[in-house]
Amino acid sequence: MLRNILAITGKPGLYKLVSRGNNMLIVESLVDGKRMPTYARDKIVALSDISMFTDADDVRLSEVLTSAGKKEGLKPVALDPKKASNNELNAWFDEVLPNWDRDRVYPSDIRKLIQWYNILVNAGFNDFTDKEEEETAAEETK
Repeated sequence: MLRNILAITGKPGLYKLVSRGNNMLIVESLVDGKRMPTYARDKIVALSDISMFTDADDVRLSEVLTSAGKKEGLKPVALDPKKASNNELNAWFDEVLPNWDRDRVYPSDIRKLIQWYNILVNAGFNDFTDKEEEETAAEETK
């Protein structure tokens, strides 16, 4: 699921991959549903390629979003990321990912995570696991 959800540097929100063209992608905003082209010069990252730093190994964003969903009951986070203090953000993230690396994960990262989670939940996503990722991980452990 997260393989087709994209973050584009310099553009707010998240986007769903709709189509591929010559040297461009057509994406649709999850916030307002508007479609637009993105080009090779835009830095585009699939959410499935993002991970969070922990004290041990990095944790895939899908696992962090799933943990946030369990904590929040698959409803938007009540904490306003724009107005929340760093201590409030850290306390919320302690419940979601207890062993996160406090030196490499910044409050701005937690704010962005909360915003992305809220966008995904408001867009109707409630399963953050990527079936292809799970199959690949299962094959690698064999």
